[in-house]
Parts: sequence; structure tokens; C-alpha cells
Amino acid sequence: MVRSEEVIDELKRIVKQKGLKYTEQREIVLNILLNANEHLTAEEVYNLIKEKNPESNIGIATVYRALGFLEDVNLITSITFGTDGKKYESNFKDHHDHLICTNCGKIVEFMDDEIEKRQDKIAKKNKFRVTSHSMQLYGICSECQKKQS
Repeated sequence: MVRSEEVIDELKRIVKQKGLKYTEQREIVLNILLNANEHLTAEEVYNLIKEKNPESNIGIATVYRALGFLEDVNLITSITFGTDGKKYESNFKDHHDHLICTNCGKIVEFMDDEIEKRQDKIAKKNKFRVTSHSMQLYGICSECQKKQS
């Protein structure tokens, strides 16, 4: 498990390398995602900042800019929900894939060794060296299926 301080140090290194000014706002946004147990929308990140850092004066536009920057430099990742926007998570979790409900937006993380082995076998067969991957399976969760019945 990666420690928050190490990730913040990486953020500082990236900002310096890009010749940008380090901002506490980016650090606060990143810390929210590092400590989240679920995928969060920009609005949820904003609300958590107001709850956990009430002294900070971060507006929703700043949250969106920080999320965009953090995603651009691969410290976080997002899942897009069409017109419903994005949900974000830290890139410092163990590898996992996603089941996504297209009705309510629920996200279930899972890891399956058989799927991982099969992907490696397919890549090898096609003479590919996989450097990263992301799998997202879309469907309807059990709660939404019950509502539709």
C-alpha cells in the first residue's frame, strides 16, 4: 500500500518538472481521493472538502481543474458516465476491474486471476506486451433489476 506522503511527494515532483506552481488545493483534492473507499464525482469531492477542510476556500471550479490536472498526470483515473459525468479514484490501489450499473451508476470493484491469466495469454498469442489495462463491464445491478421487475 502506498502512503499518502509518497503520493504527495510525487505530485510535488510532477508540478516542479512541469514548471508549475504547487497548490495546496491539488493536494487536498488528491488526499480526498487517496482516502476514499469509493469512486467519487467532482461534486462529492467538493462536498468532502467542505466537510473535512472547512477552512479551505476551494470552489467547485477549482475542484474540476485539480481533478483534470491529476488525471492528466496519472495520479487519478476516472470512469465516464456519459451525460452523468465522471467518477474518480486514486491510481494507487491494487489492480482491479469494474462492474458498472448503467442505471444507478453503482461501481463494484473486482479482481479475477483467471481473467488476468486469459488476458496475458491473449496478449502473448498476438505478440503483445501488456503495459496496462482497464476493464469495465456495464450492466444492471441487482437493486436496479429488482426495481425493474
